[in-house]
Amino acid sequence: MSFKRRIPSNHANLPPGTRISPSSPSTALISTGIPSLDDILGGGLPLSCSLALLAPDNHSAYGELVQKYFVSQGIACGQQVCIVDDDGLLLARGCMWTSVGSSASSPPVNNDEDDGKSAQSDERIKIAWRYEKMKMFQTTVPSCNSSKDDYCHTFDLSSRIPESVVQDACDTNRLVILGVHADHDVKVSMTGLLGKIQDILSVSSETGLMRLCIPSLGSVQWGDVEPADVLYFLYSLRRLLRQYPHACASVGLAPHICSEAWGGHGWIHKVGWLTDAAISMSGFGANPSLVGLFPSHHGLVQIHKLPAPHTILPASDKYSTLRGLSSSAGANAGSGENNLAFRCTRKRLILETIHLDVEGGVTERRTTLSTNTISLDTGLINEVIDEHTNNKGRSRAALEVEFEKAVSVTADPLDSQPLASSQSAALDAATTTPKVKKPKKKVAFHSDRPDLYDF
Repeated sequence: MSFKRRIPSNHANLPPGTRISPSSPSTALISTGIPSLDDILGGGLPLSCSLALLAPDNHSAYGELVQKYFVSQGIACGQQVCIVDDDGLLLARGCMWTSVGSSASSPPVNNDEDDGKSAQSDERIKIAWRYEKMKMFQTTVPSCNSSKDDYCHTFDLSSRIPESVVQDACDTNRLVILGVHADHDVKVSMTGLLGKIQDILSVSSETGLMRLCIPSLGSVQWGDVEPADVLYFLYSLRRLLRQYPHACASVGLAPHICSEAWGGHGWIHKVGWLTDAAISMSGFGANPSLVGLFPSHHGLVQIHKLPAPHTILPASDKYSTLRGLSSSAGANAGSGENNLAFRCTRKRLILETIHLDVEGGVTERRTTLSTNTISLDTGLINEVIDEHTNNKGRSRAALEVEFEKAVSVTADPLDSQPLASSQSAALDAATTTPKVKKPKKKVAFHSDRPDLYDF
C-alpha cells in the first residue's frame, strides 16, 4: 500500500491579504505594510496578536508613520480597519498610498532613486574581474517577491490616499472610527472603551478580518493616565484578541510614556509582557550627537519581544533575514544578532542593519586630505602663536640656555710617537679635521624656585 501526503486545503480559503506562517500551519499572518518590519516579526503580524510600538522621541512622528502604514495596508487589502482615536478620520486621510499610475493589485516596483543605488546596481564592477559575480551588499529585504497576491503593497510616502477611497471605506464600514472620549475617571472610561471594541470585534467576526489601530495610547486625549491604567488596557486588549482570533492590533504608545522615567524601573519589560510583540524606534532627535555617528540613518531599532503564537520560539529567530540569526542571513548566521536602525527616505520607511561607515567616507574612500585634518607642523606653529598671543602681559619664567662647548680632538706632539709601520695612517690622521660632537642639552630644576629652568 502506498501512502500519499495530505496537503491542507484551507490554504486556498485564506482571506485576502493574509499568509500562512512558515513556522506554524495554524497561524495566519497579515502585513504591517513595511516589508522590513514584517521580516523582523517573522513574516508578519500573526492574527490574535498585538504589537506595541514605542517611539520615545518627542521631536519626530515615526511611531505615527508606522501606524499609517498599518492602516493603508488594511484599506488596500479590503480588510476592516478600526482606528481608536478622537482624530482617527484625520489620521486616515493623511495615510500614504501607492504611487500614481499603479493600482493596488499591480506588482510593486522598488523606487530607490532617492537612495542613489539603482544606477549603481546596473553598472559592472571595475575593481577586479573576480568580484563581478559577487552579490551586492544589502542592508534590508526587498519589497515583494511575488505579484500573485496582495499580501504587502508598496506605498509611496509622496502619494496621499485619495479622498474617494477613504469615503468609500467609511460608507462600506471597512473603516470604523472609534473615539476615546476620556472621562475624569480614567479606569471607567477605559473599561467602556474596551466594551465598545468588543462589540466591534463581535460584529466583524461575521464579515472578515479586523485591524485594530491605536495610534497614541496614553496621550492627552486619554486623560491623566497612570502606568497601572496602561497595563490594564494592554492586558484587557490581549484577552479580547484571544477571544476573537480573526483580529489583530497595533498599539502605539505616546512618546512621554515610552521611557522608564515615566513608568518606573522595568517599564519597558512590563509592556512587553502584556503584549505579543514590542519594538522601540528611538529617533536621533532625542540625542543629536548620534546624528554625526550615523549620518545615513534616522534612529535605532530595539526588539523587546517577538510574537510566538502556537510555538515555543518566535518564528523570527529562524526566518528573519535582518536579525541575522537564521540560515537565510548568509555568512553572518551564527555570529550574533545584527544591530538594526531605520531611515526615512522620500519614498518609504526602511528598517535595515546598521554598520560603521568606511573610514574616510560613507560610500567610497576619500583620496584627498580631509578638511578637518591639519599637518603636525602647522598645528604646532599655530599652538605656539596662540600661546604667545594669549600670554601677553603675563609674568613668565626666566630661561637660561647654556650649551656645552665643543671639545676639539688634537694630537699632542710630545706624546705622539708614530711608528714606521703606521706613518701613512698618522699622516692621514694629522691632516683630517676631527669631528665636532653635537652639544648636549641640559635641564636643571631649582628646588627653591620651581618656576625657573636652566637649560
